[in-house]
Amino acid sequence: MFPKAHDLHKPNKPLVPNGLGVIYVLVSATYLFLLYWFSRAEINASDNVSPALILAVCILFGGFMGLLDDWMDLKWRYKAFFPLIAAIPLISLATQLDVRTSITTPIFGAIDFGIFYYFIIIPLIVTITTNTVNQLGGLNGLETICPAVIMIGMMTVSGSNVILLCVPLVVWLLLAFFNLQGKIFVGNTGSFAIGMTLAAFAVISDLKSSLLISLLPYIFNSSLILLSYFVYGSRACVSFDGKKLFSDHVRSMVTLVTYHRPLTERQIVVIISLLVAASTSVALLIQW
Repeated sequence: MFPKAHDLHKPNKPLVPNGLGVIYVLVSATYLFLLYWFSRAEINASDNVSPALILAVCILFGGFMGLLDDWMDLKWRYKAFFPLIAAIPLISLATQLDVRTSITTPIFGAIDFGIFYYFIIIPLIVTITTNTVNQLGGLNGLETICPAVIMIGMMTVSGSNVILLCVPLVVWLLLAFFNLQGKIFVGNTGSFAIGMTLAAFAVISDLKSSLLISLLPYIFNSSLILLSYFVYGSRACVSFDGKKLFSDHVRSMVTLVTYHRPLTERQIVVIISLLVAASTSVALLIQW
């Protein structure tokens, strides 16, 4: 039913169903549209918009962008700008929702961007989140567990908006379980959709600073990848000896962890997930 891709870090490189992230997109969007339907009485009739509607549309757009990437196998220089298209519904709907247009920083305090918040800050949040989340993957469980950690962290401080992610989180955790076992891949459809989920939820729940801090390991990983590519003209890769992974260079988070240090795929995923958990914990402490 689903297209299959080779699991490059397993003996004999078995074929694994790919693109299962579409399940997350369909179930999450359906749940959020139903949530919007049953909560319409609480929505201001003049704008007819709600957080559930915004998140549903954003997940659909993010999933479509990822599905298009899976289908066309776009190069990174084109893929990097895809999130700008996915940001359009978030911008248009956020202007009708009473969201705070300022961002609180540790040094300068709260900075109000006014109208520029919608046309500069939101596209930046979406672009950075979706691209960095999409770049940290390639190992079973890595592209699903780490976003789940951030999602759980944001839910704990989101107040009444926690209901928005209850079903999406359950679906994503189920996909993460099978992905960790090496039985499925969520594909770009899943990584783009979960990236859009985190970005949109951060805007809706006013958790932009928390999201940024939680994403620090992702941003560090993307910085290593981009630096290696544009400065040295090389890409990150790991070697597989049939049991463990190792690298002789530092061009990404995975190659940094495995630099002259052979580790199993599961060990690498645990280490990087703990780093994401640490950054998310710091974000939660600052938010509280």
